This record gives sequence, C-alpha cells and structure tokens, in this order.
Amino acid sequence: MDKNYIIELLKQQIKGYETQIKTEKVGTVVEVGDGIAKIAGLSEVMAAEMLDFGDQVFGVALNLDEDFVGAIILGDYSNLREGDMVKSTGRILEVPVGPAVIGRVVNPLGQPLDGKGPIKTEKFYPIEKIAPRVITRQPVNTPLQTGIKAIDTMFPIGRGQRELIIGDRQTGKTALVIDTIINQHDQDVICIYISIGQKEAKVARIINELEARGAMAYTTVVAASAAFPAALLYLAPFAGCAMGEYFMDQGKDALVIYDDLSKQAVAYRQISLLLKRPPGREAYPGDVFYLHSRLLERAARLNKNYGGGSLTALPIIETQAGDIAAYIPTNVISITDGQIFLESDLFYQGIRPAINTGLSVSRVGSAAQIKAMKQVAGKMKLEMAQYRELAAFAQFGSDLDEATKKQINRGARLTEILKQPQYEPVPVQHQVLTVYAVTTGLFDDVAVEKVKEFETGLIKYTQTHGQAVLEKIVKEKQLTPEIEEKLKKLITDYKATLS
Repeated sequence: MDKNYIIELLKQQIKGYETQIKTEKVGTVVEVGDGIAKIAGLSEVMAAEMLDFGDQVFGVALNLDEDFVGAIILGDYSNLREGDMVKSTGRILEVPVGPAVIGRVVNPLGQPLDGKGPIKTEKFYPIEKIAPRVITRQPVNTPLQTGIKAIDTMFPIGRGQRELIIGDRQTGKTALVIDTIINQHDQDVICIYISIGQKEAKVARIINELEARGAMAYTTVVAASAAFPAALLYLAPFAGCAMGEYFMDQGKDALVIYDDLSKQAVAYRQISLLLKRPPGREAYPGDVFYLHSRLLERAARLNKNYGGGSLTALPIIETQAGDIAAYIPTNVISITDGQIFLESDLFYQGIRPAINTGLSVSRVGSAAQIKAMKQVAGKMKLEMAQYRELAAFAQFGSDLDEATKKQINRGARLTEILKQPQYEPVPVQHQVLTVYAVTTGLFDDVAVEKVKEFETGLIKYTQTHGQAVLEKIVKEKQLTPEIEEKLKKLITDYKATLS
C-alpha cells in the first residue's frame, strides 16, 4: 500500500477528530447489605431517581441525607462491594405502560415473568405521580359491576371509587377480587392485579384461573411474590397503579387491585428501619399513612375535559383476629370510600362471601347503582341489619309476634340469596330479578333450604321464557311498571310449574 496514501488518510482522521467530554455524576458505595446501599458523593441526586450500580443492577434513591444517599437496590446485590462506583442516571424510576402490558405477567419493574418475550412498548410512566387534582375530577356515578350479589346490591362500587376489602386470612378476600375481574369480560374495563408478598403457587393458580375464564385478555398481573426483596414488594403497587393510570389518561376505565397493602406496609417498614428512619407506632415509619394515601388518591374519575377515564382501586388489608382498629387497617379505612369487611365466623357458618353487613359500607352508595337496582335493593341493608338483630333475640326462644317472624323469615331467605359460589359472578339483570323476587315476598313460601335451588331454576326459566324482559332491564336500567308486571308474572308462572 502506498505510504503517501496512508499519511493522507491519517491527516484526514486527525483533522476530523473532535474531543468529546462526557460528564457523569458518580458516587461511591460506603456500606451495602440487606438490599440497602449507603452512597457518598451523589450531591445532586433526586428523590426516587434511578441509580446505576453497573452489571445491570439498579437502585432507587430514598434517603437524601446531608452526607450520604440511602438507596434501595432492585435485584441481586451480592456482588456489590464497599468502594464500588455508582452513577446517577437522571431518570425517575418508570415502568412500561400501554396495550403491550395487557395479558402479561410482569415484575414491579415491568420485566416479563411469563416467558412470552420482551414487552414491546415505547411508553413509560413514572411510578410516583401526583394524584389528579380536585378540579379534574367528577363525582363517582357509574357502576363497576362486581357480579357479587351482596356487593352490587348493598355496597355498590362505582368507577373511580376506592373500596377497601378487609378481613382475616382465609376469609375469601382474593376470591372476591378475582370474581370481580372475571365479571369485567363485557364491561370494557382493563384490570391490573398486583400480588404483593403472596406465595408463588397461589399467584400461578390465580393466573391459570384467569386464563381459563378468558380474563387474561384484559388483565395485567404484577407479581412481587414472597421470595422477592422488600424493595420490590414496596414498589409493586406503585408500578401497577402507573400501568392503570395510562388507561385512565386515555379516557378508558381501569380497575387496579392491591393484594395486599398490609404486606407492602411491612416491606416499607423493613426498608425504613434499615435506612435508619425513626420508627413510630408498631415500628412503622411516621410516613406510612402518606405511603398509602398518595397511592390510593391516584384512583379517580376524570371529567370530560380531561378525557373522562377512571381508575378504580380495590385495596386489600389483612387483619389479625378481626382487629380493624389496628394501625394499618384504620389508616386505610380513613383513606378509602368505604370497606367490605369479611368475617371468619360467617365464613365458617357457610355464608360465603362472608360479608359483615353491619361493618361494611360504601360511601358512594346508591349513586353507583343503576336505577333498577336502587328500586329493588334500597331497603336490603336495613332488612339485613334488622334480621341479624332479631335472629340474636330469637335464639333465646321467646315468643315472637307475626311481624317479627315475618322479618326473620325474610332475612333468612335474603341471606340464602346472597350466598354465591366462587368464580360464578352474576350479571346485573339476574341480580335484579332474584332480589325483586325476595324483597316483594314472592320467596316467602319457599323453604329456606330450597331457596338456592329455586333461584337457579328461576334464572334458567327466565332466560328461556323472559329473555326480552332481562334485555329490557339492561337497556332501560330501571324497573318500569310494565317490566315489573312482567317480572311478577314470570316468577308466578315459574312457581306454578313447580306445584
């Protein structure tokens, strides 16, 4: 090769050479252990900023002290050592959002766990976001049908509401929310189920159940199982909320389920104590209320000027021996718009879902019901409360007058009607039919043990002989005198076929 040609080539390269200065904000690991790192030198780091520890290990800055930064490490920290370099990324922690996450099982960082390949999306949302302001919201008045008779009739949930599900372990809290997800198959609601600190076998069982019933087509599962580090358990609800918020911002309706926030609070307590934050009541840090309030306040129903989307939150809290006056339960009760209290005693008596009608409440009330449901279920809560009270007195065997006997008989039949097997959500028109039959006294002459059988037969009979009436209830959303007359005739005709 010609010597002059090489010299000319080198001259051109030297001529075109530009020095590039790249500045990076770096710090040094001072202390590491238990998923926590203490870093010196990152004086300009932001709260909740992602930090790069190298080798694809990232962390999040939580404590911004005068001399040090306290960070939680996301992932394996076994190879981190004192003196390692940490880079500031300038990015707040964010997760992938959008249609690409629907039908997927992801971890709290949005990384897939289902073996279906990477999530292809260019949209990312920060996991922490200021809740929608009052001026952007509108009142909750559109029902979110759960398909659970006891809830839809007495404690209705509206789109944009936050309804707490609270109770001891093994009382059917998760069963309630899974049925709610299954019932959204024709409701145009995107569901995000966030599992926090649950057994992996339980999460796998839930995913199989959702897949078998076609519910994964509109559901995302964010799984932070018991084997995950505390940092990921703490982040999981925020990540799931961000995924749901994207759909709310697009003008759609989303439902996000936090199962459960007690385990998130325990993970946050662990992180806070390791970061040397001062402990408060039950050793929880002082800002544990703020932890849940800033998460749950992000549930809202936006007004038309802001897209009209909604994000409904169903947080779950596990109590110990039914103690709803403990620290975390009282905190979350005060943040939410009502609670559904599941009781062990009722569960063991075979009343399932085991909803305590006295302690449960929806602060949105009948505003989140269709008119037809308001018409038939208006007095139900009162009747159930009176029945519980009278049934307690009746146990003493005292002589009862006719009115009391009638009330006890009606209450016993209502209790039977509200029992419901798992994975069998009931459409709203069928609920209106059966509740109408009970509250108008058309069930009074049916033996209590035959009530469930009678209800099943009535629904089948109506689907065959009165489908037009059921469709009219769905269309008109109210009981006109004409519909009421037809319902009465259908129930009477069905009773005639039994005699």
